[in-house]
Amino acid sequence: MNHTKVLTFILAAALILAVGGTILIVVLPQPSEPFTELYLLGPGGKASGYPTNLTVGQTGNVTVGVVNHENANVDYRLVATLANKTIATKTFSLANSQKWEDSISFTPTTRGVGQKMQVDLYKGSDTNVYRSVYLVLTVN
Repeated sequence: MNHTKVLTFILAAALILAVGGTILIVVLPQPSEPFTELYLLGPGGKASGYPTNLTVGQTGNVTVGVVNHENANVDYRLVATLANKTIATKTFSLANSQKWEDSISFTPTTRGVGQKMQVDLYKGSDTNVYRSVYLVLTVN
């Protein structure tokens, strides 16, 4: 009879600890790994229909977006290049969970397949690229 009471007590304590642990996990989730989203959108704000087939002198437009998930306020610098030449530079600050979007226009001046329109994102004063996205263009 004494062993039954001890076993019952141990099982009850284990159950209470399991329920308490589950409640803590639900109520106090672990913060996720900090990161920043960087994306390009084509016409109509869709992730499709990008202007990748252009003629010399034809202007392409994309929307570039950044979302801060760094759990802090962050200063960003964005540099867009076409065929390794800077076509746009933008600086801005975002609070945690804040989103920024802006349009970038580019006009290729030479024919060729495999030209890159690239957008590099820098975080704070770091000189290393933090995030990067690009389009590969065919220019006739």
